[in-house]
Amino acid sequence: MSSARAASHPQPAAHRQQPPAAQHPATGEAAVQATQRAELDGELDLPVLDAVADYEKIKRIGEGTFGIVYKARDKRSGELVALKKLRMERERDGMPVTSVRELRVLQTCKHPNLVELKRVVTGPKLDSVFLVFEYCPHDMGKLVDSLSKPFHESEVKCLMQQLLSAVAYLHDRWVMHRDLKLSNLLFTHSGELKLCDYGLARYFQPWEESYTPGVVTLWYRAPEVLLGTEQYTEAIDMWSCGCILAELLRGEPLFPGRTEAAMLELMSRLLGAPNERIWPGLAAMPHASRFSLPPQPYNYLRQEFPGLSDSGIDLLNRLLTFDPEKRITARAALRHAYFTERPLPRLPHYMPSFPSAHDADGGGGGGRGGQHRNERREMEEAHGRGVKRRYQQEERDRFGEAFGDARAHRRPEVLRRMD
Repeated sequence: MSSARAASHPQPAAHRQQPPAAQHPATGEAAVQATQRAELDGELDLPVLDAVADYEKIKRIGEGTFGIVYKARDKRSGELVALKKLRMERERDGMPVTSVRELRVLQTCKHPNLVELKRVVTGPKLDSVFLVFEYCPHDMGKLVDSLSKPFHESEVKCLMQQLLSAVAYLHDRWVMHRDLKLSNLLFTHSGELKLCDYGLARYFQPWEESYTPGVVTLWYRAPEVLLGTEQYTEAIDMWSCGCILAELLRGEPLFPGRTEAAMLELMSRLLGAPNERIWPGLAAMPHASRFSLPPQPYNYLRQEFPGLSDSGIDLLNRLLTFDPEKRITARAALRHAYFTERPLPRLPHYMPSFPSAHDADGGGGGGRGGQHRNERREMEEAHGRGVKRRYQQEERDRFGEAFGDARAHRRPEVLRRMD
């Protein structure tokens, strides 16, 4: 978190824990590198068992950038679980760094709205590594696309309270998720929302630091990331939360752009084009000169959500604030008046239940958002390919430089960007 954001959004001592690095940037960088070396050396206190044979695979239910997910049954207890097979086929130097980070976050962060990692198991081959998660019958992306009408507002409030609670918990522990989207939100028959997929999650620091660019799936990507900055904060997660809130209310994506330019144009047409007055430093963004934003000074959220209360519009505006320094925090969003006015948030155990898409042959019906289903899949696959290429290239550069590669002059830049 930058110093300005820290000052404008102070965190209570009871909530915000110490970051994983030291207090001062001069010594903190060494601590961060030591933590990364420990992660890469496999110093993780996890119950790794050679017992994948104890699980019966039932059905393949998902595929992400860094793994394939199966619905499975524990042969010993009969419990349904989700088995995530890590992609190891191209990893000649051990477990991919994304999987190490995912394990570290899952090991250290326990919350009712974070999907639970039960154990790590292996198969007979060295590249057969599986994460065993609690099973959830829905992902919210497929569920919203299959519904004939959007969730009731009280149900949306229930879902958003659970999401914001999970995000606040992560941010209090200095973790950015960096890929919040409907497809990474799981839903149970008891009405609980579970945040999953921590392949892009990482610890952040309270001082300004550069991170991997181009994170977050396109429809949920904050404007500062679209404009190429590498010095972003956990505020990028809050922009994603705003997009999710709007999508739950509408039943369809708020910014379904296919390119960065299209995304910025959609944002400007709905929220008003950003400028230096409302977003100091905009012109200095790395890609600011590449885009020509429409000269549109008006905010049309009220017209887009005519049935939403003034408090609801205010929360959306605070989440979808262009300047990340002024964007609302997860803790402040949880305290927003929107959640205390009628209709009140529904209790989780009163949420509606739905047949699991994992048990359907066709993967769900053609609901109100069905026209976006293929676009959602294509967008997520394209983002996954891009993220994977960046990480693989950075890994190759890192190991090449360690052994005297000709590109060794790039070592400081690579170490800076290897978050």
